[in-house]
Amino acid sequence: MPIASPTPRRLHAVGSDNERKWIAQLAGRITGAALEVLGGHRPVQQLAAWMPRDLLAALQLRASLSRKDTPGAAPELALIHRATTVLSSRATMIRPGIYEACAVASDQLRSRAVAMRLEYSRDSGWRVTALEIG
Repeated sequence: MPIASPTPRRLHAVGSDNERKWIAQLAGRITGAALEVLGGHRPVQQLAAWMPRDLLAALQLRASLSRKDTPGAAPELALIHRATTVLSSRATMIRPGIYEACAVASDQLRSRAVAMRLEYSRDSGWRVTALEIG
């Protein structure tokens, strides 16, 4: 009678708990800063150490399009991105040196989700390589 060999298991990258917590905190800080850029309370250049130019340009464009001082803007826009608080953030290692993180933030008008990918480079440290703000 032949013996069936067990199906090989896939190993997942785990990383250290301290690193994961640190990345989650970093994601929370970057989320708060990005939402301050959208609200016009922080210049986008302050995120240049964490993001490449294409992400900064996209964030700046979105901030410009959602400005409350735009002619004909709805009065509700004055409340968007004001007093934004990051409620939670989490990070998961995809492989060594690459994390995907998410955060939940709330302002006076609504809550939003933010997702990002952080990658480590010996030259520049941890950098955001993808950013989505809901």
